[in-house]
Amino acid sequence: MPFSPLGLSEPLLRAVVARGYGAPTPVQTGAIPAALAGRDVWASAQTGSGKTAAFALPILQRLSARPRGQGRFVRALVLVPTRELAGQVGESFRLYGRWLPDPLKILTVYGGVSINPQMIALGGGADILIATPGRLLDLMSHNAVSLAEVETLVLDEADRLLDLGFAHEVGRLLAALPARRQSLLFSATFPPAIFELAAKLLQDPVRIDLPAAPATAPDILQRAIEVDPGRRTQLLRHLIETLNWPRVLVFVATTYATEHVAEKLRRAGLAAAAMNGDLSQGARTQALADFKASKTRVLVATDLAARGLDIALLPAVVNYDLPRSATDYIHRIGRTGRAGESGTAVSFISAETHAHFRLIEKRHRLSLPREQIAGFEPDPVG
Repeated sequence: MPFSPLGLSEPLLRAVVARGYGAPTPVQTGAIPAALAGRDVWASAQTGSGKTAAFALPILQRLSARPRGQGRFVRALVLVPTRELAGQVGESFRLYGRWLPDPLKILTVYGGVSINPQMIALGGGADILIATPGRLLDLMSHNAVSLAEVETLVLDEADRLLDLGFAHEVGRLLAALPARRQSLLFSATFPPAIFELAAKLLQDPVRIDLPAAPATAPDILQRAIEVDPGRRTQLLRHLIETLNWPRVLVFVATTYATEHVAEKLRRAGLAAAAMNGDLSQGARTQALADFKASKTRVLVATDLAARGLDIALLPAVVNYDLPRSATDYIHRIGRTGRAGESGTAVSFISAETHAHFRLIEKRHRLSLPREQIAGFEPDPVG
């Protein structure tokens, strides 16, 4: 079994087989033995690299070796930037740990929903807690949970945690942790703030640097199509129908645009839904579930959906609006072409956004031909 040399126990190897994994990914090969040995890890982990298994499997193995004590304590804490990622990481832990002889208590907490059920669930503590920073601080203020016994801390998508303004919250949480612990840091990019955080957080870490990004992967066909802004929705509909995409994830810049574009597509006869930060958590969860189940053909989203979402067999991603950050371009297109499947990433380019797309290309060493679709050519005067 390809995962056997990494030192995983039989129940975890069984879970890996059940998930259909073949050989371990590079980040798994580097991180799992180090984490099993109790080392700190600092990993460059791009989207789709298998990083969740890289930290979840060793945590499950180490915690399953002995029972949890009494009290509202947490043994392993995983901090994530978004509710959607929290849900996905929690589900991964449950799937990987399903055959452990003594089940571990795994809880997921995030904002946007009532805090009371989470407080009740935390009675007696938890083996593994996956949390967004703000909600975890709220729970601590209610004395619902203690971090004094945390053995392992994971910062998942650490750069995104800082990008979303969680630096202060993360600092408060780190101050509540015991000084002696294992820390695992996963980040796709490395701005100066990440190096500062790593210096405070990690002790003699094992470094795993995997610079390869989905943008250079051969299974994602990237296209840049010129179109006037006012004709983007018509072109989107044309591409969906002529290329027969069963599902497509469409990225727009604003909350208003998610609803506006989705409504225009619905009027054109396409099953479309919006996903943005103003929706309730229940509505966001339902929109994603319907999309994964192919009840919805088009999901129109802001960048909250760009990272962490694992949508199997997604054939296409469309940048209706270009991302403000060149880095987010990679995270967006990385939603397709996953797990060995091919995918297509289309970016709409207008006269106003040509220069910005050239910056994205320069950042990722790309040079994409500009296409025009018959019937949707941009106005040469405009």
